[in-house]
Amino acid sequence: MIDFVTICDYLGTFAFAISGIRLASAKQFDWFGAYVVGFVTAVGGGTIRDLMLNSTPFWMEQASYLFVSGLALIFVIIFRKYVIKLNNTIFIFDAVGLGLFVVVGVEKTLTFGFPMWVAICMGTITGSAGGMMRDIFINEEPLVFRKDIYALACVFGGVIYWLCLKFGLPATGTQFLCATGVILMRIIAVKYHISVPVLKGEE
Repeated sequence: MIDFVTICDYLGTFAFAISGIRLASAKQFDWFGAYVVGFVTAVGGGTIRDLMLNSTPFWMEQASYLFVSGLALIFVIIFRKYVIKLNNTIFIFDAVGLGLFVVVGVEKTLTFGFPMWVAICMGTITGSAGGMMRDIFINEEPLVFRKDIYALACVFGGVIYWLCLKFGLPATGTQFLCATGVILMRIIAVKYHISVPVLKGEE
């Protein structure tokens, strides 16, 4: 039986791959180039996490992540009229992928026996690093470095996870609240233009 974390992992991979492919299409990449951007977006954060945890990157042990990214490409090709033209599509898929991957990152780090503060850091890296690599690939300023609340949403989700553990909530409920917290924070921050103050240099 597939557990909730595995479902999050695959759904997050699919969502992040779509967000990367969507942006690649706006840059007129070919199908293979778009697939590469989508795949890197989907596995980039988890790869960095696994290397820091001294573990073999997850996608190197299971080819299913390559196939899920391929399905994301097929999805965008088939529904391109809707996916590519909708301005909010990239944001929605990115927010969903962000929330789901924070759960995966936190869970895996705790499984390796690291303390909660490390798990929050790894959850943040799992969620945000892939998007940073995506933006670099398509020659855009990484979203994580802008004033938008992005990586901080991951941290927020990690704190929710920690609080749920403190109150003894069931694992599935904890994971669901963590992912939901990240997604909602992203949506609220964008909708109401909530951002982190910009660090200004000398004028």
